[in-house]
Parts: sequence; structure tokens; C-alpha cells
Amino acid sequence: MHRIFIAVTLALAAPCLQAQDAWPTKPVSMIAPFPPGGVADIVGRPLAASMEKTLKQPVLVVNRSGAGGAVGTTTAAKAAPDGYTILMSLSSISIFPVSDPINGKPAPYQLSDFAPIALVTADPTILVVAADGPYKTIKEFIASAKAYPNQINYSSSGVYGTLHVAMEMFASAAGIKLFHVPYQGGGPAVAALLGGQVHALASGPAAAIGQIKGGKMRALAGWGDKRLALMPELPTFKELGYKDVEFYIWSGVFVPAATPAPVQAKLREAVRAAVADPQFIGAMTKAATPIQYLDAPEFRKFLALDAARLRVAVEKIGKVEDGK
Repeated sequence: MHRIFIAVTLALAAPCLQAQDAWPTKPVSMIAPFPPGGVADIVGRPLAASMEKTLKQPVLVVNRSGAGGAVGTTTAAKAAPDGYTILMSLSSISIFPVSDPINGKPAPYQLSDFAPIALVTADPTILVVAADGPYKTIKEFIASAKAYPNQINYSSSGVYGTLHVAMEMFASAAGIKLFHVPYQGGGPAVAALLGGQVHALASGPAAAIGQIKGGKMRALAGWGDKRLALMPELPTFKELGYKDVEFYIWSGVFVPAATPAPVQAKLREAVRAAVADPQFIGAMTKAATPIQYLDAPEFRKFLALDAARLRVAVEKIGKVEDGK
């Protein structure tokens, strides 16, 4: 009887194992939880194109924006754990499990709902203003903000999003009060600055470099631990004496936590091959975005440290009223 039970169990499991071995047999959807034009989109689209070469199936980028990235991230967390829905996320994935409870709301997801696949890029944020605006240096910007509290406004990818958190880190360290204008993603936030609707923006270099080179934006300072090779003239906040102002916009691939290990392994292989693909390297070079690949085990450690740092920053911001 025991042998019969084992035989039946193996027979029932066999189709499942074969399906995993054959995966993928149809297109894969990559959710980018922000509108086109932001870091998730700039990295996600060329990454998806390069992943197709390994997976032998289309990888379709779906922009599912809203609530500073929470809508798309929650959609990915609740997706079937079959590998056919993956998430291209930014560091904001760590924020909403902390920020929503602060505001009396249930967390839309937990980090434990996801399995990290790979870190793809990591870039220090930069503070940019309109090139035809009044601010030529960060010293002038801070002086004006001190003279006119809450009169200088800035755009972001959404309340508690990465760009919001970065700016509030800076404002707290500099002892200034800025007015936050949230948008539905990094692309619209950049457009708001270019359209004269706001005075400033914390941005990933990839999303701003074209406008900086084109004379539409001016960079004032960076959140990195050292100067960008791309902009060696740009001082860091740490250089300027603001020791606790360090922030990176990173991008990484995730799947629902229950996704089978063999499928996760194939996705890891696909991302590893993609970041070495000349086509992807060329796209990141053009976008001035450094590839900082970490495979799943190292990425998991990186994520834990980053999430702990962001928890401190979000708790310092505290409760944020709707629309502020």
C-alpha cells in the first residue's frame, strides 16, 4: 500500500514538474508600477527585450501606475505565482509596508510577499531645478527655502515614493520646509518641472540627464556617497556637510514569493544573461545608468539593509495628509 501511495503521488506531481521544466510556454508580463519615462520604465523595457533572448518568449512591459508605485506592486504581489507575472520595482517597494500603517491604513503588501530575483541598477539621486530658474547653486536654493518656508515646491513620483523620501531626507538635514506636489510617477514629475509647475525635483540621473545636457535642467547636488563620474562637478550632500543625506534609486526584479524554485532559477538566469547583453549595456550607457547586478542571495541582503534605512526615513516623515 505504501508503494502504491508513492506511485500515485509521483504520478500526480509529474505534470506539475514537467510544466515547470517547460516554463515559459507563453509571454511573460513585467509590471512597471510607474508611468513611462521613469527609472522602472527606462530600465525595464531594454531588460525585458534582452530577457526574451534567454526565455524564448516575449516579455511584455505593462505600466500599472498609481499611488507612488503601490498599485502596480500590489498587483504583482497578488498575481498567480507561476512566473508569468514579474515585477520591475524600485526602492519604493520597501516604503509602503511602513507608510500605510503610519497613516492608519492596512499595508497593501509585505516584502515577504515577494521573492527577489536580481538587482539590476543602482543610481544616486540628484537634485535638479529648471535651467532658466533662479537657483544656480544648492546654497542659493537652501537660502531661499529658509527665507520662504513652504514656498518652494517640488514634484515627486507620489506620496512616500522614492523621490518624496529623498527630498524630505534633504529638507530635514538642511532645516528647511518644502512643499510637496505628488504625481503618478517619475515621468510626470519630470514633466511638471519642465512645464514650470514646480521648482525642483529629486531624480535618478537616467531620467534627467537628457534634459540636463539639453540645457533644460540644472543639477545642484547629489545624494550619493561620492560624486557621479557622469557629473564630476556636482557636489554631494555629504560633501556639503549633510551626513545623513544618502539615497539611491535602484531597480530590481521580483516575483510572488510562492513562485516555484525552478521558475525562479530560470528567471535569475534570464536576468543574469540580460545584464551582460551588449544591447542592454548599450541602452544603460545611453541612459547614463550604471548596472549594479546582484543575484538573488546578495540582492536579498542588500534589500534588507536598504529597507531598514528607508524605514527610519519614512518614520521621520511621519503621517502625511492626503494631497500633501
